[in-house]
Amino acid sequence: MKRLSEVTGLALQWMQPSAWREAYELRANNDVVATLHFRSAFGSLATAQTADDCWTFKRVGFWKTRVTVRRCDAEVDLAVFHNNTWKGGGTLELADGRRYLASTNTWQTRYEISDEAGESLLLFAIGGVLRQSAQVTIHPAAVRLDTLPLLLTLSWYLVVMMYQDSAAATVVVAA
Repeated sequence: MKRLSEVTGLALQWMQPSAWREAYELRANNDVVATLHFRSAFGSLATAQTADDCWTFKRVGFWKTRVTVRRCDAEVDLAVFHNNTWKGGGTLELADGRRYLASTNTWQTRYEISDEAGESLLLFAIGGVLRQSAQVTIHPAAVRLDTLPLLLTLSWYLVVMMYQDSAAATVVVAA
């Protein structure tokens, strides 16, 4: 797996190699930069891996959902993402007090991560019909962030969960 610092400036794309598995790869050309694997097709627990680190993400709660972020094999939350269902997106709060804002457009084809001042850090142009994918833009303000690998993987996790929620809502409405 290549380090993110080795592919800065290249086109990045999250892709789902198989429609039959809840597994995703962040690629720069043909090189894998990060992976995201869900432990079960029916759960929210996922493991993200980069050359630099490994994290687990898990959605908890019912009315006010949040996502806990932990280093692999750790029991302490490194960060918590607080979902804002009505506005689309939410806020990521790191244990050290830093905060990042997530937002999406009405059609959920664009997902953006910004700093507290509103400066855009990451932009995901979402596509895919049978298999989810997104073109990823890393803005200059994000390149030197020590949290960049975490932001890239957690953001994709949040996009996948957003689409799972949309699919579940469609099934309920159609029934």
